[in-house]
Amino acid sequence: MPVSGNRPIVLARYLALAWCALIVYASLHPFSGWRSTGISPWGFLPAAWPRYWTGFDLVANVAVYLPLGFFLCLGLRSLRGRITAFVLATLCGALLSLSLETLQNWLPSRVPSNLDLACNTLGAALGALLGQIVAPRSLIRLENAAQHLLSPMPHSELGLTLLGLWMMVPLSPEILLFGAGDLRQRLAVTPPLPFTVEHFSVIEAGVTACNALAVGLLLRCLLLRWWLAYLLVPLFLAIGLTVRTLAAAVLVSPGEAMLWLTPGAQLGLQISGVALLLTLWLPTRGAAVLALVALLAGTALVNLAPFNPYSQAALATWQQGHFLNFNGLTRLVASLWPLLALPFLVLVPARNGYRST
Repeated sequence: MPVSGNRPIVLARYLALAWCALIVYASLHPFSGWRSTGISPWGFLPAAWPRYWTGFDLVANVAVYLPLGFFLCLGLRSLRGRITAFVLATLCGALLSLSLETLQNWLPSRVPSNLDLACNTLGAALGALLGQIVAPRSLIRLENAAQHLLSPMPHSELGLTLLGLWMMVPLSPEILLFGAGDLRQRLAVTPPLPFTVEHFSVIEAGVTACNALAVGLLLRCLLLRWWLAYLLVPLFLAIGLTVRTLAAAVLVSPGEAMLWLTPGAQLGLQISGVALLLTLWLPTRGAAVLALVALLAGTALVNLAPFNPYSQAALATWQQGHFLNFNGLTRLVASLWPLLALPFLVLVPARNGYRST
């Protein structure tokens, strides 16, 4: 029986949309100070080679658009023509870059550049070329893996995309471990609790435990067989902890790579480990309801937490240049992730192909 590859194509479209949104935010951050310069919006196109540039800028502009081209090419594979997906993916990447570079004319903190446009287009083309090369075999392998691992529930690709976005939460070394849903900075709300070691440690444990439980159960909802969760959930959370460690080492300093492993974080990981051990066998709908409760509790706790003194020290160390935009992007995802996951958990069906073996 031939494999259609529909699920990987739909997943690639979700990932392309999510990556596009991340690029838009990073390119237009901080979304303030808009003003007109009085010059042509497209005056940067025939401009000479930029006076100030670095190799890091060139590589970064290529690398950021490479995944977009790759996901777009995979997502458009159902269109007719051997190179249709490649051409459209490259054009979409180029048009997105052109639009964002043009909009940067109205942002005082950003400078539009034809060199950035060229590098972005090159990145999209390279990603699309990679997708064109690996698509035939990779789509079949992904569909085969999905049939063996994932439940045939509606919109499971959206759930996988949410899990991929969640990996950006531990990339912010200044927030609490797995501390998604902190909206205080965006709403200009001060923490209701003063900082004390006791308050902070208890809330940190609760935030870590609730979010780890919620993410683990969300992954459980997507799996075809309940026992797979006992293998894949610990692996997924371990990857999240690895990302957190590497982010702290690279963005702050190697000596602070493990400073996130506080007594509160350790207690939270222990609590969530026991809770997951006792709940991963639950039917899909039960796991979704419990994940919903844990996510709401974790969001409430993270907004009650006192300000972390380590947070300001970490930001002072690494919030410079490109890292300023990167920090804004990761904090946005961390803040909004529960709001994106809640509707998905609410709509998880009671029956979705669950098997007991």
